[in-house]
Amino acid sequence: MDVLIAFGTSMAYFYSVYKVLIGSVDVYFDSSAMIITLILLGKFFEANAKSNTFGAIMKLMDLKADYAIVIEGDKEVKKNIEDVKIGDIVLVKPYEKIPVDGVIISGNSSVNQAMITGESVPVEKSIGDTVIGATNNIEGILKIEVKSTVENSVLSKILDLVQNAQTKKAPVQRLADKISSYFVPGVILSSLATLVITYIVTKDFTTSLLNSCAVMVIACPCSLGLATPTAIMSGTGVAAQNGILIKSGEVLEKIHKMDSIIFDKTGTLTTGELKVIEIKNNTDLSEEDFLSIIYSLEKIQIILLLNLS
Repeated sequence: MDVLIAFGTSMAYFYSVYKVLIGSVDVYFDSSAMIITLILLGKFFEANAKSNTFGAIMKLMDLKADYAIVIEGDKEVKKNIEDVKIGDIVLVKPYEKIPVDGVIISGNSSVNQAMITGESVPVEKSIGDTVIGATNNIEGILKIEVKSTVENSVLSKILDLVQNAQTKKAPVQRLADKISSYFVPGVILSSLATLVITYIVTKDFTTSLLNSCAVMVIACPCSLGLATPTAIMSGTGVAAQNGILIKSGEVLEKIHKMDSIIFDKTGTLTTGELKVIEIKNNTDLSEEDFLSIIYSLEKIQIILLLNLS
């Protein structure tokens, strides 16, 4: 693609330089500038899409805990998550984020695994059960033996999948690359043939050169070269931001053939975030006092609504 643009704009530019030197005002500097501007504008939009996608990945990275409380003898030591090693014992208090992948060796609790499984209802965990880093401990105090480092955690593998999905070429891209290896030389030969044939027919070098440039520039598959990778990067990034993991660009290409989607978990399509939509006060209390009591109850027992639902 860049070869065709470079040839076409260079031909128009140097022809215009020649026309200026011989005193002619019939030049095409504006055409060269316009073509290059449009290409750069397309690359700008592509870079902007990459930036937005990177932001989505950064939000995924923000899911991980920044530190862990490691038990060393009788002490509780606060460490950066990167410094936690396999075999360390980590303490997780109620309502804290579980910092590592590991196995519970002490305690019982409910764990919200929605960011991994999509299941909005917390899962009961006890001694011997596996827990995943970046999930949320709801109520109990847990001691967890670390089974994998941050680099090999489930969250890191999810991030790798998202990044690979954005960089791995989709089938249509691979097909375009294969065609381009034959297409570009073919276009250059067609452009030269246009130059020669037009000159033979018209005896006008200016018309011949302009037609040759037109063939080279118009034949450039800019839309395919820019649109496909940009669409894949944007799609996978936005999907990841909304909790949907797309493993590859090939998957995106096949989605349009689907007519049904089956979900096997209750609550998978919900956010798991409760929201007050209506308040009914059947007491003699004022609304302010009523809400104050509800707030106090919820402050003491965060999962009260979950138990009542």
